[in-house]
Amino acid sequence: MSNKIWLGAIFLKEEGGYEIILRSLNHYKNRLKTLGNSPELKDAAAMFASVLNSQAMKTIPKINEVIKKIQENLHSIESARQLEEEVPFLEKALCCYEADIHKAQDTGHEYFVKLIGDMSKSQNQLDLIKNALIKIKQYSD
Repeated sequence: MSNKIWLGAIFLKEEGGYEIILRSLNHYKNRLKTLGNSPELKDAAAMFASVLNSQAMKTIPKINEVIKKIQENLHSIESARQLEEEVPFLEKALCCYEADIHKAQDTGHEYFVKLIGDMSKSQNQLDLIKNALIKIKQYSD
């Protein structure tokens, strides 16, 4: 069995990848906090919406925990490697941010545009997200 090294730590620490990751996590948290205002949920059955809101409120503390973990483990590559176990959660945050940027661009719906903020930077954000999704899953040979 080979000992592959998670290269995502280098991306986070040395290549500044932590910036798009933190931005995505904060977006994910804001998305969950405002889930009740989402046009996608407006038409959902009341019971379904309440289940989603309940799950969202359970996820927010995990987001805060991961943000803190990132901020505390960027002082070295070795400590950044502790974030490897969070890759699936980081992917979820990145994908949420990416999907909402697309929704804001494609629909122009006020909810998504407001959630994204500065739309002039959204294409650059998409490029950063795409790169991050690749880099956080890379391992050495």
